[in-house]
Amino acid sequence: MEIVEGSIVRSIAGRDKGDLFIVMSREGDYAYLVNGELRKADHPKKKKLKHLQGTNSVSEFIRNKLESTGKITNSEVRKALAEFN
Repeated sequence: MEIVEGSIVRSIAGRDKGDLFIVMSREGDYAYLVNGELRKADHPKKKKLKHLQGTNSVSEFIRNKLESTGKITNSEVRKALAEFN
């Protein structure tokens, strides 16, 4: 499955190895990730796609909100990740 906006992914490299994130946007070989706790929506983490593992799950609420307004809140991200777990 391709990693798109709203995808729930797991980090497979770095200090955040094993953590879940939501893809806020993509730019070439990089994705901008948020989790609502350490990585807030106003300061996403830039990470290479090769260091991410897709979970075959997309938060449709987050994806629709990013497409319509371009902004999401940290509480919405935390709620989407909690629903996934």
